[in-house]
Amino acid sequence: MKQISIGIDIGGTFTDIIIQDKETGRLHKQIKVATTPKNPEEAIIQSLNEELTNEEKPNVKQLYHATTIATNAFLGQVKLELPKSALITTKGFRDVLEIGRQCRAALYDFFFERPSPIIPRRYRFEISERIDSQGQVLLPLQINDLDAIIETIRKEEVNSIAISLLHSYRNANHEKEIKNYLKKKLGDFYLSASYEVSPEHREFERTSTTAINAVLMPIVSRYVKSLTDSFTDLQIDAPLFIMQSNGGVSKSEQIQQLPVSIIESGPSAGVVASRFLAEFLDLPNLLSFDMGGTTAKAGTIINEAITLTSEYEVGGEVHSGRIKKGSGYPARFPFIDLAEISSGGGSIAWVDQGNALKVGPISAGSDPGPACYGRNGENPTITDANLYFGRLNPKGLLDKTFPIHPDLAEKSIKQKVSALLNLDTIESTLGIIKIANINMSRILRIVTIERGLDPRDFVLLAFGGAGPLHSCALASELEIKEIIVPNNPGLFSTMGLLYTDAKHTYVKSIRKKLADIDYKELETFYGELQNKGSNILKEEGFIEKNMVHQRFVDLRYSGQGFELLIPISDVNLNNKNGIEQLYKLFCYKHKAIYGYVLDDEEIEMVNIRINSIGVIKKPTLTKITKGKQKPLEEAHVETRDVYFEQLKDFKPTPILNRGMLEANNVIVGPVIIEQYDTTTVVPPGWKASIDVFGLIHLTRK
Repeated sequence: MKQISIGIDIGGTFTDIIIQDKETGRLHKQIKVATTPKNPEEAIIQSLNEELTNEEKPNVKQLYHATTIATNAFLGQVKLELPKSALITTKGFRDVLEIGRQCRAALYDFFFERPSPIIPRRYRFEISERIDSQGQVLLPLQINDLDAIIETIRKEEVNSIAISLLHSYRNANHEKEIKNYLKKKLGDFYLSASYEVSPEHREFERTSTTAINAVLMPIVSRYVKSLTDSFTDLQIDAPLFIMQSNGGVSKSEQIQQLPVSIIESGPSAGVVASRFLAEFLDLPNLLSFDMGGTTAKAGTIINEAITLTSEYEVGGEVHSGRIKKGSGYPARFPFIDLAEISSGGGSIAWVDQGNALKVGPISAGSDPGPACYGRNGENPTITDANLYFGRLNPKGLLDKTFPIHPDLAEKSIKQKVSALLNLDTIESTLGIIKIANINMSRILRIVTIERGLDPRDFVLLAFGGAGPLHSCALASELEIKEIIVPNNPGLFSTMGLLYTDAKHTYVKSIRKKLADIDYKELETFYGELQNKGSNILKEEGFIEKNMVHQRFVDLRYSGQGFELLIPISDVNLNNKNGIEQLYKLFCYKHKAIYGYVLDDEEIEMVNIRINSIGVIKKPTLTKITKGKQKPLEEAHVETRDVYFEQLKDFKPTPILNRGMLEANNVIVGPVIIEQYDTTTVVPPGWKASIDVFGLIHLTRK
């Protein structure tokens, strides 16, 4: 290999690494190792040191990384305590983080307590200045007020500072003056200003987003520096791109300035890979289902485009796949619209005080892991249930290089579930599987039915180490007709990193009724945002012909609480037809989400947005050998007793090696298809067809 690209995805249970030939797109090596939670980079460096030769290391030209470090910081992961941060804001607005919104995560819970402000009151400082909602200066900035604040910040050993002034989204001059003054006085210091992080109205959300960014800056910067230093020690000198929540990557230098952009870094890569496959196969509607070791996630690809949202709460509680509003810290940034639930392979099955069987949200993780791992874990998990039912190879995972112990799985189910509920082992195991499937079907409903979409119009893409184990059961529940299992399901999210373009999102507040918009002025504003994007992409090494700028607008009915994000790259706003098209797009989306439109209500433009994309050369899928309808005899590696709900019993089931399957093969269930990184269950009533690219298509007989 002359040039190498590497994708790295750190999950709660496994760390996945893909080493790929940059020119041909062919996989060189695929690695799946247990995550090292206390030092996430340890598993990465050790694996690369073992798998890359000294001759190959200098040939690494690109590194792509998805990480959960930003999310973990707010979930209390060991060694990720939040650093001391300060807030500088307009006089009279010191408590905006404390006041927040009148939104209760638990409406009828008398003992509910809102999360503590992300920055304590003693570190929140006021400065004399005032700008009105139109950007006019009412009170000039009293810059000397900062001297006393700086003295306190030094004394308290504060690590970072957030700057969020009233109406700075209209006029950022005062924030810029403060930032420059702090740089002059404090030198190399972590500074986060709202005009750079979230230049939108709504003081609480803007201040919260800026504060989150400030808190994360020291954590993410240390992590990136540690990782890049380790790569340098390995003689790997390549730019590090990190996956953002918006489905694009950005250079690590940019991420250190805007760490709020990577809060949902980990889950985003799988949806990006799904979008690539949707485009490659010309599938307009694709439902991505990613079940890993810790969580299960679902997202939608509509007309080959990823669905985005700007509403998210960092560190919030998740109930049935939804984040409970008011339980976390709001962050205004484009996020891939995902529903997530703590129902991964390592999710623990337990019996509550009312003798009800539960699955999750606690996960066994990688240490100690499921009981069957033999690492002193005693609690049964979804993985243990699948192993007891014969769906996983009892001789080991990852081509038998990762040993597992069926006797320990059975013992844990008997002791922790059967004995407490007075059930036999089969009933207990079936209960675990069914509850897990019910939990996961909820997130599929959230991203389809609750968004005004019909899941029957979608193809389900099942990936993650455990996704293909459960996909047919979930598809049956939602009446989905077809499932696709990609070539490397357990490493599919990591593959997504290599399919990801660089992306930067910029926003400008408008807040005018459509009838009052000056569209020539609007074009100027879009041009300014586009120039920002172009300049950043040039710094990252992209040339103009490899840049794409997508336009969006946030619209709402006048006085409505929240707006809808409308893509308008194909809309010409300089003529009457364009304005009418904008109106129709808003009405169509409002009808789909809320079920109604208001014909006589005026529409307001709240923000305009630009996605500036640096397009990378994508790897392609390679064709496999063509065969006959019946698989080769060599593909049948053994027969094993497997339990199927449809048969209510164990049945001798053929076990096939996916690597031996050929294009045109058709396999009628029940059958188990095994490969390095996952297992695909084809139950009775389903069949598996292999296409020319080696993808498995599961359909009902």
